[in-house]
Amino acid sequence: MSTAVVIEAPGEHRLTSHDPRQPEAGEALVRVHAVGICGSDREVYQGNRPEGYVRYPLTPGHEWSGTVEVVGTGVPASLVGRKVVGEGFRNCQVCDRCHAGETTLCTAGYEETGFTEPGAMAATLTLPARLLHVLPDDADLTAAALLEPAACIAAAAIKANALPGERVAVVGTGTLGMFAVQFLKAGSPAELLVVGTRNDREALSRRFGATDFRTKDQQLPEDFDVVIETAGSASAARTAASLLRRGGRLVLTGIPAPGADGLDPTDLVVRQLEVHTVFGAPPDAWAHTVRVFAAGLLEPLPLVTHELPLAEFPQAIELVGSGDPKVGKVLLRP
Repeated sequence: MSTAVVIEAPGEHRLTSHDPRQPEAGEALVRVHAVGICGSDREVYQGNRPEGYVRYPLTPGHEWSGTVEVVGTGVPASLVGRKVVGEGFRNCQVCDRCHAGETTLCTAGYEETGFTEPGAMAATLTLPARLLHVLPDDADLTAAALLEPAACIAAAAIKANALPGERVAVVGTGTLGMFAVQFLKAGSPAELLVVGTRNDREALSRRFGATDFRTKDQQLPEDFDVVIETAGSASAARTAASLLRRGGRLVLTGIPAPGADGLDPTDLVVRQLEVHTVFGAPPDAWAHTVRVFAAGLLEPLPLVTHELPLAEFPQAIELVGSGDPKVGKVLLRP
């Protein structure tokens, strides 16, 4: 029997039978191979996600990979049988921000797979085919399930615009941080520093291309051209800003708790820092991620530590929030 996870309300979930929804015009039905769990899914389950950014009852799952099984009218039949990943933001395509390619800023309002629309913690997922990105035929679908967080970091890398030979740094050593190291390494930096809280992440950081690793309580340099912050705390944002030279470029991807103390505006102005933020990934970042993945420049699999069946959703949620340093990326397999 096909199954799906449904979160009825904060703290309440059930495993239910799943009937695939046949695709309408412009849609595709995807057989889900694997779906990742991140802190946002834990927020949905605990009821901590901001109002307007979740709609219950809900099948979660915004990080996924799969294979197209059926397409609706108006969708090329050649998609059937192809391995794919897909964008999460359900943009309107007609507002000025969508026309500018900034689909994560769609003025029609926030809609996203796994948060306000049914997600991939089910045997199948039906979604607009325009959101799909086709993978090479020999792509590893387990690795590809991590391309959604990779795409968010690709958006950060594009905004950072790190040039070959620049000195770059990453603050945070979770999934996003390790992808940031890989994207920045591909740009041939002169130096690539990783700053974290756990010494056990040094080996993986260096495997992905870091030339230096320090914990935040060690002495840190102050003259980097580009810093990408991925830790999601106010202190991490301040640490990231402190690493920059005058006129340096900072990209924030983490989301601290509401009301957190932020960066010092006087410091930003006096040092003329260039600050960017990322929330989700627009199409260009997704396309860039798929190209980089296909070229063999991303290694998602070393980040995966647990693969569980869909029925073990509550155990997976506990793992993600356990704080255990041995827990990396957790995948569910429908």
